[in-house]
Amino acid sequence: QVQLVESGGGLVQAGGSLRLSCVASSGTGSTYAMGWFRQAPGKEREFVAAISGSGSSRTYADSVKGRFTVSRDNAKSTMFLQMNSLKPEDTAVYYCAARIEFFPSPRPNAYNDWGQGTQVTVSS
Repeated sequence: QVQLVESGGGLVQAGGSLRLSCVASSGTGSTYAMGWFRQAPGKEREFVAAISGSGSSRTYADSVKGRFTVSRDNAKSTMFLQMNSLKPEDTAVYYCAARIEFFPSPRPNAYNDWGQGTQVTVSS
């Protein structure tokens, strides 16, 4: 089991930026694909972005393409989500997840381990 801890959330005005981090317990390396998901109040958890074990393959939800960038530093067992041009509709709790497969997936049930989440609030 992989322990995941997110950080970097907060309150930002529309148009601003935030950078989320997700630190994984040792042993993940390039074996695990990782992803970012988010859940707003009263809504289902939705896919945001995901990255393969090596970082060579990335996928994004249409709603964040061109604004968000997912990356990872396997030497530090850390995944990042750079969020630019934030909109009020990006407000949600953001979760990172890991799966014991090389390639990423947009499906939440494809992931084995989850962090506890970090709140992102975008004011208009």
